[in-house]
Amino acid sequence: MAAQAEPEIVLYDLACTKNVCFSPVVWRIRLMLNYKHIPYRTIFLEFPDIEPTLKELGLVLGESASGSKYKYTVPAIQHVPTNTYMMDSVTIAQFLESTYPDPPVPLTSELGREIEAKVRAVVGPAVHKSLMPREIGILSPRAQEYFRRTREASLGHRLEDLLDPDKEEQGWNAVGDGMRAVGELMRTHKADGPFVLGARPSYTDFFITGSLQSARVVDEGVFQRTIKYPGYEEIYEACLPYMEKKD
Repeated sequence: MAAQAEPEIVLYDLACTKNVCFSPVVWRIRLMLNYKHIPYRTIFLEFPDIEPTLKELGLVLGESASGSKYKYTVPAIQHVPTNTYMMDSVTIAQFLESTYPDPPVPLTSELGREIEAKVRAVVGPAVHKSLMPREIGILSPRAQEYFRRTREASLGHRLEDLLDPDKEEQGWNAVGDGMRAVGELMRTHKADGPFVLGARPSYTDFFITGSLQSARVVDEGVFQRTIKYPGYEEIYEACLPYMEKKD
């Protein structure tokens, strides 16, 4: 058996009791690493350990490449050859694309920007509300305490209140047409291939697949509910070859 290549990237990921990646934003970077065959190893961090760990690595808060104010969060990476640390998925994606340009991953496109914006606005809220109260079930007791305290402070009520079957069903029904429309956008170039831009994946495909895989790890039912609309499952299945390394 050939020896594994020494890792060029150390990926800081979010820990869960299943010992696999489940963060949608970390999956975007993991898919990119896998697609480009960049050797890497993973360090999983519990929710309460993210900020102190990243501070200790010397990362400082500023403004992300996406224009939002940073908070200490994963994904973060160390580029081992240059001993460079960075966080924010957009910043990391730009670095990987410039440092490892082959095979290329288009980071932006007019269609991709439209899909990502509509996923955030239309699909995101319904999926998020269904996943958040279930996500706590795959966290360690320590991480559960942190997750509950921070999320319930933001929500103003208990996580379990999101699991009311009638309200949850109403939420999904309300976004059905929007999810179908976004799925049709994903199929714009279906004649050329299964990805958003046709034959080869772009960052938007990893954005979509990362969200779907996150849902699948947390709750199969939420995943199945999402992929019933045309477009979503095709992209997810096309990205399966780049999802084999998930720990």
